[in-house]
Amino acid sequence: MTDIELKNLKDNLWHSADMLRAGAHLAPNKYGQPILGLIFLRYADVLFKQHKAEIDKEYEALKGTRMERAYKDIAVERCGFYLPECAYFDTINDAPDDAHKAVLVKEAMEAIEKGNPKLENVLPKEVYGQLVPEEDPELLSRIVRVFKDIPENINIDLFGQIYEYFLGNFALAEGQGGGAFYTPPTVVQYMVEVIHPVVGDKKFLDPACGSGGMFVQAARYMHRHNATNQDLMRFRCYGVEKDPDTGKLGKMNLLLNNVRGEITEANSYYSDPYNAFGKFDYVMANPPFNVDEVLVSKVCDDARFTTYGVPRNKTKSAKKNSDKTETVPNANYLWIGYFATALNDSGKAALVMANSASDAGGSELEIRKKMIQDGIISQMVTLPSNMFSTVTLPATLWFFNKQRTNKDEILFIDARNIFTQVDRAHRKFSDEQIKNLGIITRLYEGDSDAFWQLVDEYKSEGKQEEVDWLLERWPEGKYRDVIGLCKVAKITGEDGIEDNDWSLNAGRYVGVVIEDDGMTECEFRDEMLSLKADFSKLCAEAGDLQKEIEKNMVELFGEE
Repeated sequence: MTDIELKNLKDNLWHSADMLRAGAHLAPNKYGQPILGLIFLRYADVLFKQHKAEIDKEYEALKGTRMERAYKDIAVERCGFYLPECAYFDTINDAPDDAHKAVLVKEAMEAIEKGNPKLENVLPKEVYGQLVPEEDPELLSRIVRVFKDIPENINIDLFGQIYEYFLGNFALAEGQGGGAFYTPPTVVQYMVEVIHPVVGDKKFLDPACGSGGMFVQAARYMHRHNATNQDLMRFRCYGVEKDPDTGKLGKMNLLLNNVRGEITEANSYYSDPYNAFGKFDYVMANPPFNVDEVLVSKVCDDARFTTYGVPRNKTKSAKKNSDKTETVPNANYLWIGYFATALNDSGKAALVMANSASDAGGSELEIRKKMIQDGIISQMVTLPSNMFSTVTLPATLWFFNKQRTNKDEILFIDARNIFTQVDRAHRKFSDEQIKNLGIITRLYEGDSDAFWQLVDEYKSEGKQEEVDWLLERWPEGKYRDVIGLCKVAKITGEDGIEDNDWSLNAGRYVGVVIEDDGMTECEFRDEMLSLKADFSKLCAEAGDLQKEIEKNMVELFGEE
């Protein structure tokens, strides 16, 4: 399937949501649950059918022998699960177009959960009864037929892309609510590009995992860099999500994208289900910003937070509230400290954070100062505005790297002017922009080979504009600061981070590009004199016009 064919398929499938808006007895923010469930049901059907011939062959070959095996056991080994006939998509699609179809979908979901314990209580079931309203009992049947259009010979990996496409559209439709479970893929792709995960016996944590997008993009990155499915089986993902419905979306997302891991329902402020301290090779997350209701008493003895410090108010309340009711002024630095302390000795982390955290004062400044002096912060990137459905202001990406040796400096990147406009209210990174921003990190790390490989890739694809963009900035294939884009700042010394009040705002370091207008000094002088003459003429005309207006006013109304 070509990219264009896949795009057309996604767009056609998305129209199923329009059917829901017209007739379903569901609130707008509940459309995602049944639709994503049907995508999963079609995925299970197609995947099982693609393996069914080999399952049947092995079952018949062993039948009646001492090595005879149950059909279900062979299916689980070959396909990952057993799909009974009641869950075949054709069984549901071919059934009468009436209210009973909701019962059939529910039974299919229950059968899949029974055959796959990891999905217990994950798939939507009861909601389908709301898709057969009395005035339009064929609504569910029409939606089911939409997903029948997904071809049975489709590459299973494409199901994950379809699922992510729907997650993104639902997030846009739901606005603030949808953003709670969805981070735009191109932002995540860039984060993954920077931390550069490698396969092996690695452990990956997302303590605010939403629908699991960080895990999925990390797996896809490794696939693109020649990791096999066998390699990825050793790569384990661990997610924490406090909202049960969002956690269910994440579990389906992992299975659809063949990502091994688990998602635990918990509140990361107060629970540590994986004993995270010092355990993980990679940590990535887009946590909620500016939460101010976290109880100090429940985090003040937790090493995840206390290693660098718990944010505290300067003064206690006049009512002398006890520590049991004191809350942190802002939980941003709880998250930041958590990500840093969850890393093992060679770990890397990437997280999305509110821009304000880069310059926060008070106790947050002291925490930030400790982290900078510790040398764990490797890179800071200011993002363009309108990259997220939840916030319009620019957010900042923080990167940690326990492997690095140059701990007396930090790489700053100001990416506010690098984006592709999607529509009036939303932006994203193009594939080339992700690669171009990512190569800055590779150059900073001394990987010139990666730079020249990217140049050659662009040349082979006829993307001369991208080649020029790279070579204009790093003609020798070696890192250097670029005004307005990137700067390596030392912690101490003149104009260093300490001199800048321990700020981690990239704009304070990279500077601003002053465009060259290409004029000589004489040409500039002539241009300014010409503009002065034009301005004087306009002022004179404005004076004449004012007099004419005053004259007309007198003629109309007389002297005041």
